[in-house]
Amino acid sequence: METQMKDLNSTPTPTPTHPPSHDYSSTKDDRPLLKPESTESIHEMEKKYAAYVRNDVYGVMGRGELPLKEKILLGLALVTLVPIRVVLAMIVLILYYLICRICTLFSTPNREDEQEDYAHLGGWRRSVIVQCGRFFSRSMLFVFGFYWISETYRIPNSQDKSEVSNQPEEPERPGAIISNHVSYLDILYHMSSSFSSFVAKRSVAKLPLVGLISKCLGCVYVQRESKSSDFKGVSVIFSLGAPLLWSHGQMSPINVGIEHSHPSGVVTDRVKEAHQDKSAPLMMLFPEGTTTNGDFLLPFKTGAFLARVPVLPVILRYPYKRFSPAWDSIAGARHVLLLLCQFVNHIEVTRLPVYNPSQQEKDDPKLYAENVRRLMATEGNMIMSDIGLAEKRIYHAALNGNNSLPTVLHQKDD
Repeated sequence: METQMKDLNSTPTPTPTHPPSHDYSSTKDDRPLLKPESTESIHEMEKKYAAYVRNDVYGVMGRGELPLKEKILLGLALVTLVPIRVVLAMIVLILYYLICRICTLFSTPNREDEQEDYAHLGGWRRSVIVQCGRFFSRSMLFVFGFYWISETYRIPNSQDKSEVSNQPEEPERPGAIISNHVSYLDILYHMSSSFSSFVAKRSVAKLPLVGLISKCLGCVYVQRESKSSDFKGVSVIFSLGAPLLWSHGQMSPINVGIEHSHPSGVVTDRVKEAHQDKSAPLMMLFPEGTTTNGDFLLPFKTGAFLARVPVLPVILRYPYKRFSPAWDSIAGARHVLLLLCQFVNHIEVTRLPVYNPSQQEKDDPKLYAENVRRLMATEGNMIMSDIGLAEKRIYHAALNGNNSLPTVLHQKDD
């Protein structure tokens, strides 16, 4: 018996053969950014996954070593600025909820195609919802430190005019707004600008306060997770239109892309309706499917282009000196906190002309999507990247010290 006990004690603990739980959104902040054996490849990883690398003062995942001045500013903001902004944000959210509640009293929501929304209300009710929604969305951005928004209306450069030579002098009404995806703040800007409809997880409709707001926006609800998903327990929380993915008490940007999972039939119908009916809300789609650091443009999904109608390209950038508002490789809770600690934040918007597809583009949604993407990359001075959400998950897992990845992380999104 003693010999057997000695043998057991001298035998190293075997590595589990079953895959571990990969709930990256619940990872604690004190975990290593990379395992010791992976530190040599950090620069190679940053080159490979450059679209998700943070380059601000706070470093990788917002956990870098800060200079003394930054620590002092951060400490002061935590005890002064953050509490004020949190209170003001809640006041804005509750006020708009009450307005939506009053405007929807005694009204029946639209329940076609397993959806539920108040986007098709008419008269003064819809007008109040839209105008107040735009005002309070802009107010929320102001609370977050976006005191000024620089908007530019740009005509494509002469060398690109051949690509848009088919555009008529008086463009048709677009069916959807196409935007690059940098942060959850993108939602607030587009709400304040056009009050367009978005794609959201189905459970959002049942959330307190924000559920009714999402219905007034006319969100298209989808069931995002499957029964076999490794990311169960995830829900989307909207802060007056800003989607934050919440899982087991911590927010994470890993699953921010939702455009790829919506039922294309419902979205296509809504895009066509918005194109034909001026009273219908525009659809707001992020065809990249996830967020980047703002310097890159990922491949576009074709869902936004299946309707074969004109689209309105909009480019968003967030200039910064200290903290980057981009939601790329940083936990959501940490990102929101650091954003609130920064006194001034900046956003630059470039609005391109309505893009009318040629007949060839109408017949080939992939060509349509690629041409719009190429135009946006050129006009926005962004680098076209060929990576996607799967690579983002791999990069995040590596930063958190996870080298054993579930199969889903290695699969490209459809």
